[in-house]
Amino acid sequence: MNNFFESITDRLFEIFNPETLGTKIGDLVAGLIVGLVVLLVFLLIQRIIRRVSKPIIKKSSLDQTAQTFVSTIVHYTVIIVGILAVLSAVGINIDSLLASIGIAGVTIGFAARDAFSNLISGLLIFLDRPFVIGDLVEVGEFYGHVEEITLRSTRIITSDGKMLAVPNNEMINKTVASYTNFPNLRLDIPVTVGVGQNLDQVRQLLLQVVKEDPQFLSEPEPRVVVTALNDYNVAMELQAWLENERQHVEMRSTLRERVFRKLNEANVDLPFETFRIISSPA
Repeated sequence: MNNFFESITDRLFEIFNPETLGTKIGDLVAGLIVGLVVLLVFLLIQRIIRRVSKPIIKKSSLDQTAQTFVSTIVHYTVIIVGILAVLSAVGINIDSLLASIGIAGVTIGFAARDAFSNLISGLLIFLDRPFVIGDLVEVGEFYGHVEEITLRSTRIITSDGKMLAVPNNEMINKTVASYTNFPNLRLDIPVTVGVGQNLDQVRQLLLQVVKEDPQFLSEPEPRVVVTALNDYNVAMELQAWLENERQHVEMRSTLRERVFRKLNEANVDLPFETFRIISSPA
């Protein structure tokens, strides 16, 4: 029993030996100081790289979406290299750490599969480009312009000033309507006139509304089509191609008002909506 306690005492003395303990503490403090210096150096390098690369990327032929993608990759690459350099300077074995992370990565992957899914989806958005920064898009019931595309989410600013952070996984799996992915956009304005009206006359009146406005294209030509023949009215639709697709919200509202005024001035019958009441037999 005495030998047992003596061995424990010797071991504790060996561990807490002032000289040994002082050496370990000194090495730890030195490693922390070196790690701090390396961290500061990499923060400085990151700032320099950002200042140097930003104007270079902007002057390149890349669009804004590709510029954001390249900047993000450069940013995170410097951060990862900096973290590994700091850990190595502190004295941590990087190879063992990476091996441990690799083993734990499987477990972490299951727990964070949504985050990884958004990350992969973000890369696919950058590569496939179903939309780009600045596009006017509609996702589900939300409409707005794409403000930013990160590796996790797509930031959309709605017309009423809200910022929506939509996970990239949803942007990939949902139908996204882009109003600005192509050079022009067609506006369709429905109109209902009385059954006794001269449809050719109504058609000419509607075409005059857009032909007098240079904001609408002459090619493809605007047209007016009949969409339904109802019991008490005729449903028609004015279809006109807008030159600047980014103005489609304002121009749609403006065009509706112009159509109403034009038909009103020409005394075209714009009937009220009629409901047919069917009485049940007594």
